[in-house]
Amino acid sequence: MILRRLLAALLHSPQLVERLSESRPIRRAAQLTAFVLLQAQLHGQDAARRLRALAAGAAGSLGCRAARFRDTFIQELRRSLRERPRPPPGSQKGPGANP
Repeated sequence: MILRRLLAALLHSPQLVERLSESRPIRRAAQLTAFVLLQAQLHGQDAARRLRALAAGAAGSLGCRAARFRDTFIQELRRSLRERPRPPPGSQKGPGANP
């Protein structure tokens, strides 16, 4: 508790803050912090740009793939309906059956 108050009093001293900001370790720490933040920002922007390009390309190819799937599915369905064996006449059961 006392250490916290002492540290707070020292950090609120303008002369001490000025002297610390001019010291080499504090300046170097500030430089490294700025460098890391800028690198993170640049990498984030680059990743977002690549992700947008990937999403734009994938959306186009996904649409083509979906259309091709639909067309193939319809063709296969029609072919299977044409090739299925027909039941003999009079063997139908259900509401539309002949008595």
